[in-house]
Amino acid sequence: MPAAKEINGKIRSIKSTQKITRAMEMISASKMRKAQERMNISRPYAMRIRKVIGHVAKSHAEYHHPYLNVREIKRTGFIIVTTDRGMCGGLNANLLKTAVLAMKEHYEQNIDLDLCLVGNKASVFFKRYGGNIVAQARHLGDAPKINDLIGIVKILLESYDAQALDSLYIVYNEFINTMSQKPCVLQLLPIVPTEEKELGYYWDYIYEPEAKNLLDILLTRYIESQVYQAVVENIACEQAARMVAMKNATDNAGELIHTLQLAYNKARQAAITQELAEIVAGAAAV
Repeated sequence: MPAAKEINGKIRSIKSTQKITRAMEMISASKMRKAQERMNISRPYAMRIRKVIGHVAKSHAEYHHPYLNVREIKRTGFIIVTTDRGMCGGLNANLLKTAVLAMKEHYEQNIDLDLCLVGNKASVFFKRYGGNIVAQARHLGDAPKINDLIGIVKILLESYDAQALDSLYIVYNEFINTMSQKPCVLQLLPIVPTEEKELGYYWDYIYEPEAKNLLDILLTRYIESQVYQAVVENIACEQAARMVAMKNATDNAGELIHTLQLAYNKARQAAITQELAEIVAGAAAV
């Protein structure tokens, strides 16, 4: 019964794949917990410094740092954060689609773009899609350090300081929960003032030492913290998406095995019935 043997071979192959996807699901679940811990540790600081810098941008300061000043946009930088590996559902595809749409809006306004790519998937995509890639960071691992990202941030900030860039955005996946991750486009420069209405009256901070030295350090740390937070959020999204994808693959493999098992039983039963019919026909002929 060659048909039954062929089906049985497919069943064994799918069972082997199912073992792999189940193991990957368990590994991703373990990594996701660690990634969430790192994300939750750094998120309060990133949110607090974002709020403080928003207040600084809202103030009526005597000294206006270049990062707070809005100027005519001729060239924009995009930091695009993806994963190094695949098998995480539509996580990277959705993010890259969001990034391309945001870039298209700038292209339509005749604004040139510089790209800084984090993650191997972004590098592979934009090598095919095209774009002026000025910096890349790949293979950061599951627990990246902020020192791994300072280099690419420095390249973009130096371009902004030299007025080679007029604005800077970061595109990354925001972790909502295990089942939901949302692509986000966040403007880093120029810094967007807070929208809190109660801060609309005339006021300013008292700086010690002078405002320039303090804001030079503070605003640079702010950009670095936002980039780092985007990367750790994206890693948590990656592990959650991969865990869900591997669970779906495991479940689908189980359903396929069940379907093939029924087909195998039918093929085997048909073969046995045919053999019995041949035996009965042979006996009747004798």
